[in-house]
Amino acid sequence: MADTKAAPVGHEISDQPEKQPKSVRVVLLALMIAMMLAMLDNMIVGTAMPTIVGELGGLEHLSWVVTGYTLATAASTPIWGKVGDMYGRKGAFLSSIVLFLIGSALSGMAQDMGQLIGFRAVQGLGAGGLMVGVMAIIGDLIPPRERGKYTGMMAGVMALAMIGGPLVGGTITDNWGWRWSFYINLPLGVVALALVSAVLHLPKKRAKARIDYLGVALLTVGITSIVLVTTWGGTEYAWTSARIMELIGIGVATLIGFVLWQTRAAEPVVPLHMFLSRNFTLMSVIGFITGFVMFGATLYLPLYQQSVQGASATNSGLLLLPMLGAMLVTSMVAGRVTTNTGRYKVFPIVGGALMIVGLYLLSLMDTETTRLTSGIYMAVLGAGMGCLMQITMLVAQNSVQMKDMGVASSSSTLFRTLGSSFGVAIMGALFNHKVQHVMAERAGAAGKHMTEKSAALDAKSLAKLPPMVREAYQHAVSAGTHSAFLLGAAIAVPVLIAALFVKEVPLKGGPQKSSTDTEDAAPAQVIEAV
Repeated sequence: MADTKAAPVGHEISDQPEKQPKSVRVVLLALMIAMMLAMLDNMIVGTAMPTIVGELGGLEHLSWVVTGYTLATAASTPIWGKVGDMYGRKGAFLSSIVLFLIGSALSGMAQDMGQLIGFRAVQGLGAGGLMVGVMAIIGDLIPPRERGKYTGMMAGVMALAMIGGPLVGGTITDNWGWRWSFYINLPLGVVALALVSAVLHLPKKRAKARIDYLGVALLTVGITSIVLVTTWGGTEYAWTSARIMELIGIGVATLIGFVLWQTRAAEPVVPLHMFLSRNFTLMSVIGFITGFVMFGATLYLPLYQQSVQGASATNSGLLLLPMLGAMLVTSMVAGRVTTNTGRYKVFPIVGGALMIVGLYLLSLMDTETTRLTSGIYMAVLGAGMGCLMQITMLVAQNSVQMKDMGVASSSSTLFRTLGSSFGVAIMGALFNHKVQHVMAERAGAAGKHMTEKSAALDAKSLAKLPPMVREAYQHAVSAGTHSAFLLGAAIAVPVLIAALFVKEVPLKGGPQKSSTDTEDAAPAQVIEAV
């Protein structure tokens, strides 16, 4: 039974999963708060951006407030996972919370745009460890067979952040000022810090090998180059410009160098042997594409509803409620079924199929589509993503040994993050091109000129347009979303193909099958107590 101290031993896993002690549930509460911090931040800050620019100036550097945070988060994600594996999960997680809170406090005190960008990067460094820490600690505490029941909780946090973020951001900015968009993280972070410090007890580790600094440097440069290409391509610079070509060259060269170096490093940042597991590799592919589709959809669905269907921009998060609600429900069902049966292969297959169908249906939307119809289409897509979001992490963690739990979690998170960067960039480029083309057809050169800088017009700009031009823009946005979602449907096809090849390895924590059925499974080691 659970003791008050950690039992860092590889106990045999019983046939009947044990009820988790109360202390584990307290830790899970703290982990959900930390997860909320990581996901809510960009949603809140995005709403406050116009006010921030009005006070600090520096409009030309505005994009770096988001880009700096995203770059730091993506680059630090695999490093936090490895540090946790080598030196202990609890210390790494607490350090990431502290760094995130320091960055939040400094961002709230920024006096100019340069300071804000720098402090946001500090905040992003901490955020990179929050999601990884949550997933890896849950991987330590909860056997995979039991872990399914908590996927609904994580999906709920994600949905709450995406729906409530803009609402909370707008309320805070209007009533307390934009600085509280950052300060609001402090009380929540302190609560998570206190709970984790007091209740979580995991074995302390001390690896003899040193951190692979060359691997860290190569991976950081490679990820930074990729994120900058997807962020700048088609906006700051043309896709064929010298700057973008340079970044692509640097990114490809450093990532090839990183892979070659990982085969020689004593303690590799991303152990390549994990990819020998069929399931881990397939989950990485599925996670990348899920990130690609999800963030592209959440970007262009509100734009379509506001521009074409006349929805209010004030409660933009509520526009995604059909998709996020369906995602939450299916994620909870998938988690419960996985816990009760130990079977999970059906969910990536069903999720891939629903994702393709949902994206195709969304591509059919035009200027006559009703909100009810678009809501049904969004629910289909949300149901597909709900079958995939947490199951991919669960299967990836079940495919590695306990000593690689951190890097497995960070790698899965990184692939999803990179997928979201590519999704926003590629779907955005296609959307912008289509909008400009249709505007030129329907409104002439003036229409194309109007959308050259940004194909997404805000509500004020849209209201000022003459009726004929506004109608042309609505048709243009409809055509743009058609192209973007049709591309998304094509990109989602490999998810279904990959899911068909997933091997249903028994989840640890349930009845074990013969060794011939568990060749991909990690050793049955679970941290039993908190």
